[in-house]
Amino acid sequence: MHPGPYLLGSENGITQRSSVERYKFKRFLESLEARQGRGTELVTLYIPPGRRLDEVIGYLRQELATASNIKSKGTRKAVMDAIESAIQRLKLFRDPGPTGLVIFSGSIPQNGEGTEKIEVYHVVPPEPINFFLYRCDSKFYTEPLKEFLKEKDTYGVITIDNEEAAVAVLSGTRILEIRTYTSGIPGKHRAGGQSARRFERLREQALQEYYDRVAEHANSIFLSYPNLRAVIIAGPGPTKEVFLKESKLHYTLKDKIHLIDTSYSGEEGVREAIEKASDILSDLRLTYEKRLIDDLMRRLVTGNSVVYGLSAVRDALKRRQVELLVVSEDLELYEVVLRCGNCGYKIVETMNSQEIVTELPSNLSQKCPSCGAMGLSLDRQEPVIDIILREAEEVGAKVELVSSKHEAGEIFLKTFNGVAGIAKGRL
Repeated sequence: MHPGPYLLGSENGITQRSSVERYKFKRFLESLEARQGRGTELVTLYIPPGRRLDEVIGYLRQELATASNIKSKGTRKAVMDAIESAIQRLKLFRDPGPTGLVIFSGSIPQNGEGTEKIEVYHVVPPEPINFFLYRCDSKFYTEPLKEFLKEKDTYGVITIDNEEAAVAVLSGTRILEIRTYTSGIPGKHRAGGQSARRFERLREQALQEYYDRVAEHANSIFLSYPNLRAVIIAGPGPTKEVFLKESKLHYTLKDKIHLIDTSYSGEEGVREAIEKASDILSDLRLTYEKRLIDDLMRRLVTGNSVVYGLSAVRDALKRRQVELLVVSEDLELYEVVLRCGNCGYKIVETMNSQEIVTELPSNLSQKCPSCGAMGLSLDRQEPVIDIILREAEEVGAKVELVSSKHEAGEIFLKTFNGVAGIAKGRL
């Protein structure tokens, strides 16, 4: 693993994590978690935005002085080296940046005891961290970063009744922006001697203007977010249904709309809607993946614009014929490269996890097909998913990773062997 940095990309100031970015970030954190120190020798440092780095370095120098009193010579050296390496890494930055900075530093055994080597990684979080933390432990502390792996789709919320409304955009449970409106419309009563019929007509006209004003603002806000996954319309009583029917919401938003009953409208209603919409939002990714897999099945039946299976897909990628690559994130295949120590001949095999345990030892004991020398060595073992993602990136193919934790994903893993591509044209 390259010693930092790790960043998740952003678009329009909002983290728009693709399935590939999330997968890579997950693998990065898993790799960090696999690194173990001999004792409490690994340093983790979380720095929030706005924190002065000279103050952080001063804090670390105090910890350096404290570490000099550790009785064990080996532990003392390891901790002091980790802190000093963290200080040197911090000197590369002017400030923590808008989302903060995370440093991991420590002596990691490379091949058993006595082979320790200092490794330093820095992470630019995809969203702001709001705390400062220094920890020295036998492992790196990654739990706060793992929170960013949770799905946080961007979605819109409109809460409305006949008195007030709010339009908000959220990422997960974080409100990115919110605007509130009032109708200024009196309740259902007669006033100033006007006839009841005329009063009601004027009231209905004012309500329509209020609905249109809220819808116009909602269109302007929501359409500026190209990756908006859903629009939730909430509020007490039937006003939300009337608003949906009578207002001028943009046609591209109407397929994304879900209605929710809340006790409040306005800003307080937005917070209530967030709590009540969790089931809807958790289904969004599943629905997207199901539609994607259904599209693959339809294309497979109606034409030859789909290529599937590892070998065929990799060949198509090399010929730059793949527009969209779909890969199961549960693809348990590895590319294993065996090498002859005598002549350098290499054998490339694709194996699953079970075959690595049951077949690889006997394969290593075979003769070299080229020179006949006995015994081969393991030159490289890499997850196929990492290889194919890298090959797709090299040719500019779009990529989507899908889960097999639902029926459609399980069918994809079995039917397409977990790898398929939609071609740019007919193959």
